[in-house]
Amino acid sequence: MVLWGLVLGTLLVATVGCLYLLGLFRQRKPQEPPLDKGTIPWLGHAIAFRKNMLEFLKRMRAKHGDVFTVLLGGQYFTFVMDPLSFGSILKDAQRKLDFVEYAEKLVLKVFGYRSMQGDHRMIHSASTKYLMGDGLEDLNKTMLDSLSLVIRGLMGQSLDANCWHEDGLFHFCYNVLFKAGYLSLFGYTKNQEQDLLQAEELFVQFRKFDRLFPRFVYSLLGPREWLEVGRLQRLFHKTLSVKHNLEKNGISNWISHMLQFLREQGTAPPMQDKFNFMMLWASQGNTGPTSFWALLFLLKHPEAMRAVREEAIQVLGEDKLKARESFDFEISALHHTPVLDSVMEETLRLGAAPTLLRVVHSDHLLKMASGQEYLLRSGDIVALFPYLSVHMDPDIHPEPAAFKYDRFLNPNGSRKVDFYKAGKKIHHYTMPWGSGVSICPGRFLAISEMKLFVLLMVTYFDLELVDPDTPVPPVDPQRWGFGTTQPTHEVRFRYRLRPTK
Repeated sequence: MVLWGLVLGTLLVATVGCLYLLGLFRQRKPQEPPLDKGTIPWLGHAIAFRKNMLEFLKRMRAKHGDVFTVLLGGQYFTFVMDPLSFGSILKDAQRKLDFVEYAEKLVLKVFGYRSMQGDHRMIHSASTKYLMGDGLEDLNKTMLDSLSLVIRGLMGQSLDANCWHEDGLFHFCYNVLFKAGYLSLFGYTKNQEQDLLQAEELFVQFRKFDRLFPRFVYSLLGPREWLEVGRLQRLFHKTLSVKHNLEKNGISNWISHMLQFLREQGTAPPMQDKFNFMMLWASQGNTGPTSFWALLFLLKHPEAMRAVREEAIQVLGEDKLKARESFDFEISALHHTPVLDSVMEETLRLGAAPTLLRVVHSDHLLKMASGQEYLLRSGDIVALFPYLSVHMDPDIHPEPAAFKYDRFLNPNGSRKVDFYKAGKKIHHYTMPWGSGVSICPGRFLAISEMKLFVLLMVTYFDLELVDPDTPVPPVDPQRWGFGTTQPTHEVRFRYRLRPTK
C-alpha cells in the first residue's frame, strides 16, 4: 500500500506539473490584459493563428479590445493593437522588453548562425557606414550595373523594341532583384556569363527555402521537408562560404566589413558562412515581392503609371532615356522622385506585414495612451502587428484597402508626413521596416534597390498585363507576419524595350 501511495503521489505530481506546463492553470491576474487560452492544452490558438494570422487577430480584437494575451504553442503573446500606445514599447527606457533574445533564437534555428555579443550593434554600425550616404551611392551604382546585366541576360542580349517577352510578374521581379542583389553584395568572378547561371540556380534553391520558410519557423514541416531544409541550409552555407568569397571580386564593403569583424572576434569560418546566408536572406527576401506589388499596382492604375513616367522624364531627361546602349542614369536622380517615393511607401503600406516582438524580461507595467495600465508578465512576448493596427486603420489611412499612389504626397508635391488618429498626430503611420531597436538596418539599401528596378522598368520598357482585367491576387495567408506578403498565384505580364521616337 505504501508503494502504491508513492506511485500515485508521483503520478499526481507529474500530472499537475504537466498541466502547469501546458498552461491549463494560468489565470488572469489583476491589471493583466484579457487572457484567451483557447480550448486545446499547450497549443491554445496556434492552429487558427498559423492558418490565417490576420483573421485571427481581427477576431481577438473584436472580442477583447486593443490589448489581449493569447496562448500560441506553449508561449503567451500579448498583442497591443493601439498605435498611439506603441511608443513606450518601442522606446522601452527601462529595458525590460528585449528584441535581441528572440531574434538570436530565430536566426540560430533558420540559418544555423549562433550570434555573438555585439553582433546587433556591429550590423547597425556597418549599415550606417556603408548603406547610407556615400557608401550607399557606391552600392547603388553597382546595383544598377547588376540590374542591367541581369535583365539583358533574360532578354538574351536582344534589345529589339518589337520583341515582347512574357513572364510571371512575381517570378520576374523576385528573380531579377535577387540575382542583381546577390551579385552586388557577394561579388563577381571573371566570367559574367557563369555568374548569371550560378545566380539563377541559387535563386531556384532560394525559392525552395522561401516556400518552406513560414512552416519551418513554426516547426510544421513533414519528415521529408525537414530533410530538404537541411539540404538547402548546407547548400547555402557552401555557396556563400568565405572560401568561395576569395575567388570573387567586388564583394561589397558592407559584407566585407562585417566579415572582418567576425574574424577579429575569432568566429570560425563555418559560422561566417552561416552569417552570409543570414545576410543574403535579410537583404533579398523582401525586395522582389515588394517590387512585384509595386509594378502590379502601377499596371492596374494607369494614372499612377503616367505620373511615375512623367516624373522620370523630368528628372532623368528625355534625351537620356532615348539612349539604348545601356540602362543607365544618374544615381542622384533617386533623391528627386517624390511621386515614386509615394508609390513605394503606399506599396509597403499595403504589402509589408511584419510582426514586431519583444520578450518581457521582468514584470512590466504598460501605460496606454488612454491612461489605462496593463501588467505584462515576465517570460511572455509582447507583439505588434502594424499591418492591421496601423496600415489598415481607416482613421489613419482613409479607404485603407485602396491603392492611392499620391497618399504620401502633399498638394504641393512634397512628402506627406502628417497623419492622425482620433485627432492626435501619430508618429508611426507606417511601419514596414519595424521600429526602435528592431528597425531594419538595411532599409535604405532595400528602398534604393526597389526604386532603381521600378524606375528602370517603367522608363525603358513597355509593360502590360496579359489579361488587363486580371484582379490583384489575394495574399497567401501563410505569409502574414513574415515581412512582405506574397500572392496566392502568379500574374502573367509582357515587357519590351520602349521604341525611340
